[in-house]
Amino acid sequence: MSLGGGGGQMQELQQQLQALEQQKQAIEAEIQSLRTEQSEIDEAIEAIETLDTGSTVQVPLGGDAYVRAEIEDIDEVIVTLGGGYAAERDSDGAIDSLETKKGTLDERIEELNEEITAVESETERIEQQAQQAQQQQMQQMQQQMQQQDDE
Repeated sequence: MSLGGGGGQMQELQQQLQALEQQKQAIEAEIQSLRTEQSEIDEAIEAIETLDTGSTVQVPLGGDAYVRAEIEDIDEVIVTLGGGYAAERDSDGAIDSLETKKGTLDERIEELNEEITAVESETERIEQQAQQAQQQQMQQMQQQMQQQDDE
């Protein structure tokens, strides 16, 4: 019996485990990004609820540059709808749109958490497979050593 086959199997299982770990990390990063987006939505909702017409705000221009601006009408809020589209809404409509978007993000986070659970189950299955392969390899080594001692 040769030990080469067991080592190749162990290497393949290790590669699968590494790929699963990378997949899990990518999913966790996506979840974190979605949670950040949810936090930004919460901040926008809070701003819409607390700002009044005539309030002065800092408007980001990009590149960490801001300009002071006065809100002419809080009931004219532009909300992105997705797919490159945006719509003007009154403050209540804007909040409703943002809450809907937040709900969609919640659903996506739940889907990703289910994916993580599946990846963890697959990782556990492969780890058990690796443990079995290692035990078989040890048994083969013991058998070879006994055969050599018997000779």
